[in-house]
Amino acid sequence: MTGPAPTSISWLHPLADFYQSAGRVLPTHHAVAPELIPEPQRTLLVHHRDMTSTLEQFHGRRIHLEVLSQELHGNLLHRQVVLLLDDTDEPVEFGATRVHLDRFPEPWRSEIVAARRPLGGILNAARQPYLSRPSAFIAVEPDPFLSAALRIAAPSPKALYGRQNTLRTPEGLEIAEILEILPPHAGPRPS
Repeated sequence: MTGPAPTSISWLHPLADFYQSAGRVLPTHHAVAPELIPEPQRTLLVHHRDMTSTLEQFHGRRIHLEVLSQELHGNLLHRQVVLLLDDTDEPVEFGATRVHLDRFPEPWRSEIVAARRPLGGILNAARQPYLSRPSAFIAVEPDPFLSAALRIAAPSPKALYGRQNTLRTPEGLEIAEILEILPPHAGPRPS
């Protein structure tokens, strides 16, 4: 999977916007070739599917959201979330998202704003067709914010892996920009 060469800031978009608003310094990060991402993160990141169904299949469990922050600016919803396993509340992804709400009909628009379940789960339940197109794969050094969000105990790993992804309608209209970062883990958890 390749795409246009993004700038360093775009590798962390839209997370960079949240960090700037909070006065935080961006964590150390760099682009990484998909083949250099270790397993199981490579399998979880390098594809053209939504992360919700990918993570649910991998872990064998349903996923729900914990909203860290959410702001509505006209038809743009900006939020930071952690995806958690239903039965254990174990974090399986950190996400920073910018959603174009005007591209969704009701009742799905209201459900997205209500933030009870992940965007991918809502899209799949609505049977709304979309394209998932990762534009960059990244390695991020966990800072205190990401470590707290993903409940990473010390000592922190040297890198977390993620992707910058854009969801589009089949006609090419952008519906969401998402930075998806995975916690360190050895594999699927037993049921």
